[in-house]
Amino acid sequence: MAAALQERLQTASTEFQKIQGELSSAVDARQKLDAQLSENELVKKEFASLTEENTIYKLVGPVLVQQDQAEAKQNVDTRLDFIKSEIKRVEGQLKDLGEKAEKKKMELVEIQSALQQGPAPAPAPVAA
Repeated sequence: MAAALQERLQTASTEFQKIQGELSSAVDARQKLDAQLSENELVKKEFASLTEENTIYKLVGPVLVQQDQAEAKQNVDTRLDFIKSEIKRVEGQLKDLGEKAEKKKMELVEIQSALQQGPAPAPAPVAA
């Protein structure tokens, strides 16, 4: 029985570590999306202060190419919408992974406590 519990403990521990790795990756993705969101919001704010006479250039490889102002604003708005939807998706993923990690953690605690209890000790002889 102890061998079976040890095997379950090992399996659950491996699964927990895998979930922790996925959680870490999702947190990294969320941080990158936050950085992209703030960068694009800053660009949108800068675009709001432009006049019709201002020229916008887009970096294409090593070359700056002139871009239509309306097109550039539309691109930034589209990018912001995409980033916001990705943030929602990653938030859902973080929530799911957090719940999975919590369940697996509880399973590990149960297995560990079952292992620690082990077989019931024999009652001590009573001296008469």
